Amino acid sequence: MDRFDTLLQQLKRHVPEMELREYEPMAAHTTFRIGGPARLMALPRTTEQAVEAVRAAAAAGIPVFYLGNGSNLLVSDNGYDGFVLKTGGLDHVTHCGDLLRAGSGLLLSRLASTAYGHGLTGLEFAHGIPGSVGGGVAMNAGAYGGDLSQVLTTVTFLDDECQLRSLPAEACELTYRHTLFTCHPNWLILETEFALTPGDPAAIKAKMEELAQKRRTKQPLELPSAGSTFKRPEGHFAGALIEQCGLKGVGVGGAQVSEKHAGFVVNRGGATADDALRLIDLVQSTVLRETGVSLEPEVKFLGF
Repeated sequence: MDRFDTLLQQLKRHVPEMELREYEPMAAHTTFRIGGPARLMALPRTTEQAVEAVRAAAAAGIPVFYLGNGSNLLVSDNGYDGFVLKTGGLDHVTHCGDLLRAGSGLLLSRLASTAYGHGLTGLEFAHGIPGSVGGGVAMNAGAYGGDLSQVLTTVTFLDDECQLRSLPAEACELTYRHTLFTCHPNWLILETEFALTPGDPAAIKAKMEELAQKRRTKQPLELPSAGSTFKRPEGHFAGALIEQCGLKGVGVGGAQVSEKHAGFVVNRGGATADDALRLIDLVQSTVLRETGVSLEPEVKFLGF
């Protein structure tokens, strides 16, 4: 019996109601639709289950990879020989006045829709972001001039000593695609609080529809991808640099630089992680050689 079998038995004994899966295909859990199996996956439905799972893994000396909606993740074709905790079941959301409290597994699109439903403005930009609240907060997700730092007030999380903690937003080091949680990937975000502003529901809906139309027009939403492949380099736009280098539409295997928006690497069908990785390397090396600009991936890598 290896250590994952031991952990599996412990979890079944101490958290019998939590769903557990062995050798779970990660392609089914990423928006890229790429990735081999994870050795063990837990799918908690409550904060208590998630905390118990993390503490059991810590006691067994097994690191935990936290997975939200898998919207900015590329997983190796060989999979991940580790323990994955998927937060999708932590999708509760409550409303109190101008505040929304959300579980880390709630989709950002649903958070934005909930805000609209209560006549609250401030989250319209998040309506089309495919990630979860936890992943979004961890990287300070944003779009069209807005980001979560503008509305986030508090984050509750499990630290690397498996202790529950809460921090105000101003202590979370929220900058462009970076937060304190970026530096501490072993901290599990459990719940967040957002302070919004009362607004005109018709205006909120109109803004959400306007941004949705922009996304449909400019982004390759019809194909699997991990979202924007590269961070925006200072003073430039990644997509413009890639197009300038003649890479729009270039492919490696089933992976391709999107013909609609060069900032996206898409899965045209049957793409492997190796295809995507080789294409990302090609784009980086070409752009650096032709423009002198170094592109940093926004996509995270697992199992390589």
